[in-house]
Amino acid sequence: MDSDSDTHFSEDSEDSEETDNNEEVLFNARLQRIRENNPATTSLHAEGEDTFIHNLSNEVWEQLGNDIANNIYFKSLVLYSGALNDQKMKLLFRGLTRSNTIRDTQLFENGFSVAGVRSMVPFLRNSNNLNYLDLDDNNIQSEGFNILFSALRNKPIETLRCSRCSLESIEIDIDCFPKQLTTLHLDGNNINTDGCRELAKLLERGESSLTALHLDNNNINDDGVEILVDALQNNTSLEVLYLRENDGISVEGMKACLRLVNDISSINATLQSNHTLRKLHVKDYDRKEVAQTHINIATLINERNQYNPEAAGKEKVIASQLDSETRAELAYLQGVNRSLYSEINPLHLPEVLALVGQHHGQELLYVALTSSIAGVISTVNRKECIQQRRAYHAAKLEELDAELAAINESERDVVGVESGESRSSKRRRKWWWGLWDR
Repeated sequence: MDSDSDTHFSEDSEDSEETDNNEEVLFNARLQRIRENNPATTSLHAEGEDTFIHNLSNEVWEQLGNDIANNIYFKSLVLYSGALNDQKMKLLFRGLTRSNTIRDTQLFENGFSVAGVRSMVPFLRNSNNLNYLDLDDNNIQSEGFNILFSALRNKPIETLRCSRCSLESIEIDIDCFPKQLTTLHLDGNNINTDGCRELAKLLERGESSLTALHLDNNNINDDGVEILVDALQNNTSLEVLYLRENDGISVEGMKACLRLVNDISSINATLQSNHTLRKLHVKDYDRKEVAQTHINIATLINERNQYNPEAAGKEKVIASQLDSETRAELAYLQGVNRSLYSEINPLHLPEVLALVGQHHGQELLYVALTSSIAGVISTVNRKECIQQRRAYHAAKLEELDAELAAINESERDVVGVESGESRSSKRRRKWWWGLWDR
């Protein structure tokens, strides 16, 4: 049995060695095509777990950077899983600095530090085509992230990944950051309330370009959530926000997120909720998480009406305000104890009730009818009705006054005519008596 086991291990070792040899042959052939500026070779992928990659000399790493920089067709560099360290980063980017064609750089799972990021800075400042940068699972820490963000200012970078990079705090200079950044991954760090305050700067900009923000598994609590929610009140760019596995977020933080996408404190508040977020995950899906369920419903409405926020607002009113059962749940979660029908003009009730019957059926229509009766006969609504009746009668009085004035004017015209006829008769009699005297 021991012999069989040894034989099996030997075969695996031989297969592994043969695979490494094949990979090395393919890698060297690709390097040769890169040196020759072959337009058919535009990328290079290498994994540090391959023995030959791990054993590349310092001279080879520096020459690799020069070869890529001299290639006008090269677009994608992927070196991962221990292929690099701080020293190799320094050698590689010494030559790579001159490259201006790379669009995609992925250097994840290498474990280099802030020193490795510093080696990248000249390259990043010269990269006018780089739009994707993945540095996940490196030990760049907060200092490295801040250096990175500054180096990418005014560059076309669209996606930046710095998950699990030992970030404690971050600093964002609103005048010094990537203006075209759309996706930012910061999962698995230690970002807290102060970090949320810095990220809010990106979300509050009037011309914010960020569409996806990943903050799973950080140190965010309810205070941090409130900061992000406030920043998103008027934001019309962010479509995806992940906040899962932040143990400091309680039910109160989830309620704040719910109010962001569907505030039922009034119909106007619902219409003015955030209609841009299409994904807002605070907790993993669980039927017991009622708040997350209602968040999902609201963001699904946003997704259905992605290009028509006004339609999203109207659908939320119909789905949550006019559905008595749904509104009762939302009112409980959001601490709302005001009746919906207290803010509806009685003259509009027929239209509202028609919408209830159309979208929620006869049973909920009956509930709406019974609920609206108290509102219709309430003091507030009676006051509104009296005011409307006064306005109606005031208009009628104006009509009657106008009619009376017209009659008076007509009577003055008649008196004037009769007075004229009397003077004419006197003149005729005087003429007649004059003839008689003759």
